[in-house]
Amino acid sequence: MQKKRVARPWGFYTVLSVGKGFKVKMVEVLPGHRLSLQRHKYRSEHWVVVSGTAKITNGRNTLFLEHNESVYISQTTLHRLENPEKRKLLKIIEVQCGEYTGEDDIERLDDDHGRPVGKVKS
Repeated sequence: MQKKRVARPWGFYTVLSVGKGFKVKMVEVLPGHRLSLQRHKYRSEHWVVVSGTAKITNGRNTLFLEHNESVYISQTTLHRLENPEKRKLLKIIEVQCGEYTGEDDIERLDDDHGRPVGKVKS
């Protein structure tokens, strides 16, 4: 599998591995940026912080995680990943598990980068 770093308005992701029912990514969030407030219909996600500080919205809870700490985001739960640092890149490993792990399994509810809210089109 060819690993390709994909640019997003908030940073980058690289798909590290894909198999039946799972996908593993390295997610890099630029200082002061955050991903959309979103949920997934077909997958859950496990996030492990490998460097930096993560501010995470997981349903109604907000938590801060550091190196080697992790969180589980259950299927259909509203969530958001943020980098509250002013200078340091946030890196996490994301493990997606579910019957479908395509990039279009996202329903955005809020986005800082002007992308439309609602179901992402493939």
